[in-house]
Amino acid sequence: MKIDHSLPLEYSTEQNRLKILGFWIFLGAEIMLFATLFASYFVLVNGTGNGPSGAEIFEITPVLAETILLLTSSFTIGLAIHAMRLGNKKAMLVFFGITLVLGLAFLGVEIYEFVHYVHVGAGLQTSAFTAILLTTLGTHGAHVTFGLFWGLFILLQVKKNGLTPETTNKSFIFSLYWHFLDVVWIFIFSFVYLKGMM
Repeated sequence: MKIDHSLPLEYSTEQNRLKILGFWIFLGAEIMLFATLFASYFVLVNGTGNGPSGAEIFEITPVLAETILLLTSSFTIGLAIHAMRLGNKKAMLVFFGITLVLGLAFLGVEIYEFVHYVHVGAGLQTSAFTAILLTTLGTHGAHVTFGLFWGLFILLQVKKNGLTPETTNKSFIFSLYWHFLDVVWIFIFSFVYLKGMM
């Protein structure tokens, strides 16, 4: 395995560069998944039937908490990658760990939100609107849950093996995934919640 020392460690081998390219292609498929969900949401948003509308069930406090938690986690994963590039394993692990804790807190608020929706009668079978709302939010939440497990495994590998071409590549790819989830959340916050509260 030939290592190019002029590049950041995560890009230092041809295999690493191909993995990053492959992950960008994977994110293209993820964009299509969420684009389909958003398109379905925009078509079904007024299909409330006898169920509640967004303005009746959305609460600003949990939505703002989720947004602050996820955007802060995007900042901390950026700090983790910066520390990684400086070769500071300890700082990288701390910021990576903070990212995962923030992600877990986000998930906790989202679970509270789902319980609230079901409690006020906005379940999957209530209306077309509630079905697509819960499907969209649930898909994003499932991605965050997967990311938490994936990130934990990477954290343990870096702790055990240090900053190697392999662990830095995995960490960098994870950061791309995490930033992608934050971008999706900005769309959810803007076009689902803010628009729905108006």
